[in-house]
Amino acid sequence: MNTFISIKELLSTLQREIKLLTEMFEKRKSLSYKYEMALEIVDFNEERIQYLINHSVIRQNGGFLEIDDQFLQFFEDVLEINEEINISSINTNIQNVKENILYYLKENNENRKNNYLRSVKNAIRRIGLITLRNIVDLKRNTDNTFKNEPNYKVKKAKLENLDQKRIDINTLIEQTYKLINDDEQTFFKTALDDELYSIINYLKLQLNECRHNLIEIQKQIIEYLNQIKYQSVVIEKLRQIKYLRDQFTIRASTDIDRIIGENNLLVFEANPVYYIKLSLDNLTNNDEASQSIKKVAAKQKTTNYIKAHLAPNISEAYLISTTEEEIQINLEEVKNGFLASGNQLFDFVLAYPFEKDLSFEEKVTVYCQLISLYESSFEITNQFESNQEVEYAIVYPK
Repeated sequence: MNTFISIKELLSTLQREIKLLTEMFEKRKSLSYKYEMALEIVDFNEERIQYLINHSVIRQNGGFLEIDDQFLQFFEDVLEINEEINISSINTNIQNVKENILYYLKENNENRKNNYLRSVKNAIRRIGLITLRNIVDLKRNTDNTFKNEPNYKVKKAKLENLDQKRIDINTLIEQTYKLINDDEQTFFKTALDDELYSIINYLKLQLNECRHNLIEIQKQIIEYLNQIKYQSVVIEKLRQIKYLRDQFTIRASTDIDRIIGENNLLVFEANPVYYIKLSLDNLTNNDEASQSIKKVAAKQKTTNYIKAHLAPNISEAYLISTTEEEIQINLEEVKNGFLASGNQLFDFVLAYPFEKDLSFEEKVTVYCQLISLYESSFEITNQFESNQEVEYAIVYPK
């Protein structure tokens, strides 16, 4: 197994394979991630996958891949989505605080004493952070277990185990309080500085919040266990009633007739039926209603013929033929006349006898169209003139 020789190598590897690791992490709860899927993501470069395997970023199991446990736990811890309740880490940090306090009190060198003090501060910060995370995970696991676990016996066992973890977390909280308030008073009096004082106060606030949350979680677990117990009793009674019904002895063995007779609950009443009369006009004129009637008739196997509705007569106004004429300008003919005239184009268009009267703006449009269509036949000069606030180029025939 190879190891990363530097932080730079590790980060560059994670950055290079960010697409693959992101998809594998999103599918981490799936039973398998196929090697072929990963190969497609890395552009079919098997060396990139083998590099991750050699450096223990991912593991290969036959034709499947999965993220290695240390990287998977790192990603979940950083993103705060780890669902595992890790009580041992709290206890480990408590022991770490005690050990570094012991080393601090026995050390004479100031530099090494400061290193031990820094380790104590870091461990205290981790205690508060890890405890809060465990409380959140405990609350989430409690709710998920009660709402999603289908097996009643397993659900009860899980809730009881979660309650035991709640007790363990509460015990560790008490140990932490005792550590900072009673056991190590000598250290906290001699080594107390502004930073350590702030860290301890913040830790106390975190632990106090954890205590209140643990009380709420305890109430929730007790309520869930009571509901499970009640549901188990109800299900057991239903099973007994079903057994008696299947044996056709329920009336002889129980007082079910008397119970039902004395009970006036609405559930025992027949469901009322309210008939709604449909509009005849809607059935006659609505095409969707007509299609629905045909479907019902087909299911009923009826032979009644549904007569199609005749369309009304077409109005005479639509039958009168009308003719509309529109005069089109023959631009080719205008161009030929201009080439034979020798005049400049704009004056020629203004004086040209079109078949219909054109406004000044329309004649300007004809002028532009002729230049656009027949530019190769015209000589466009750099001279300009204006007419009615319209500036135009002087154009002659070639």
